[in-house]
Amino acid sequence: MPGIGGAAKSPPDNGVSGGGARSSGNGAAGGAKLDLANEITASLVVFLVALPLCIGVAVASGVPAELGIISGVIGGLVVGSVRGSTLQVSGPAAGLAALVAETVLELGVAMLGVIVLFSGILQIVLGVVRLGRMFQAISLAVVQGMLAGIGLPLMFSQAYPMADAKAPGTPIENMAGIPGLFADILTNSQAMIATLLGVATIVLSFLWKKVPGPAKKIPAALVAVGIGIAVAALPGVDVKTLQVGNLLASVQVPGAEQFAGLADPAVISAILTFTVIASAESLFTAAAVDRMHSGPRTRYNTELIAQGAGNTVAGILGALPITAVVARSSANVQAGAKTRISRTLHGLWLLAFALLLPQVLALIPISVLAGVLVHSGWKLFAPDEFPKMWRQDRGEFFVMTTTTLVIVATALLEGVLIGLAAGIVLAALRMSQTVIRQHVEDDTAKVVMAGNATFLRLPQVIEALESAAASGKPRIRLDLTGVTHLDHACRSQVEEFTAQQRGLGLRVELLMPGPARPEAPASVPPQPTATVDTAPLPGPGAEWFYLDTRPVPDGYGDHAERSPLVR
Repeated sequence: MPGIGGAAKSPPDNGVSGGGARSSGNGAAGGAKLDLANEITASLVVFLVALPLCIGVAVASGVPAELGIISGVIGGLVVGSVRGSTLQVSGPAAGLAALVAETVLELGVAMLGVIVLFSGILQIVLGVVRLGRMFQAISLAVVQGMLAGIGLPLMFSQAYPMADAKAPGTPIENMAGIPGLFADILTNSQAMIATLLGVATIVLSFLWKKVPGPAKKIPAALVAVGIGIAVAALPGVDVKTLQVGNLLASVQVPGAEQFAGLADPAVISAILTFTVIASAESLFTAAAVDRMHSGPRTRYNTELIAQGAGNTVAGILGALPITAVVARSSANVQAGAKTRISRTLHGLWLLAFALLLPQVLALIPISVLAGVLVHSGWKLFAPDEFPKMWRQDRGEFFVMTTTTLVIVATALLEGVLIGLAAGIVLAALRMSQTVIRQHVEDDTAKVVMAGNATFLRLPQVIEALESAAASGKPRIRLDLTGVTHLDHACRSQVEEFTAQQRGLGLRVELLMPGPARPEAPASVPPQPTATVDTAPLPGPGAEWFYLDTRPVPDGYGDHAERSPLVR
């Protein structure tokens, strides 16, 4: 891989190519000279993308807009300064908005700081013990199902702020209330104007990249915000706009009462949920961003520590949780950034704007921000991935769909856990591919097994053995030499069957998998056992058995006395 020669001087957790690219002191890809003007320009582009998203995520999370900006600043100044990833940009993410809103509704805004704080500490611990790459072992179907399960409720929940209305509550309730929302929009002219602004924002978000010329480099969200401010200022227009207070006054440092809440199982569950989801989303985003550029690769463990440091600071300030965000990261790459300077500076611009120009934020219609988040939800939902997964792998499609539906019906953590369980069961079933052939030849009922025989295939094994016993033949031959893995459950079943049938007077020839044992000395009388292992020659007094090396004849599958293939 390119640049692998320099990996020897880097921490082992970089895990991918690009070690040589880090030879430059400034971190520019390939050792290129630092272009500070280019980094500043890229940081301004990221700032323009991040500003409406930070505010929109905060509003969707049910917390003051200032907390979203504080998290964006931390994502830039704290996470952005650590050398885990070069071009990945962090901040409050739409993917966590529904989870935060649910947590705030249940536990209150004051407890959010403690939850985010301890989630950050756990992330640091995971990075220190080098478990950053563990998150890459999660099935892609579970990841896509998780993102879809986040995106679908996000779209429905933001349909209400688009009409200057309040969402009913749970995802199911939000979906059920859509017909009533449409009826309200049609009877309220101001709600109609707000909805049209939100719809225009969504359309712009989809189509703006197709605009010819340099104008398409301006973020679509910024254009939508500009249009929304202009429309909101027209006479006769009375749509809801963002209410922004003092940034420093919004800081809520957790106190003793909040830390006492750690005894609540619901708080512990929220901490674990935030840790897993935020870490997974950040590291999955890192893998995606690495594919967008040819510069230094992400150090996963270091990046997990960086995310943990950001969330620790955010928790101390009572702000929103932080993750890496694809929209901001891709804007950073497309703007030509080469170093960490651009992503760090974008946090500085957010801080300066919020402190010096807060009155501008109060002009932004809430429906426009909701439209930005509906577009983000659609991208997370990614409906094209479902038919694509169906064509590629129907088992993985089942895992993906199950994860999505459970998240929508219950909660994020439950959906991910059930999705992981479904993925593990699918993998176990696929690894346990047992082929069982049965047929009767002369006076012998034969059962030949091959593949991996595990407890998941025990019903088929039992069926084949019982079929051989029911054949009425005086001899049963069980050939398991083609089995590559025989677990304890299947082995016990075969051995018990053999002992039982021999006790009934039948001759049972059992060929087990594995290396042959040395022949027992003649002076030692053989001990009666339920199993006769393969050996070069049978010992004195042992029951005779043989291995039929003849190839299976043509038409073998059509033998009238043989049961069909069991898988």
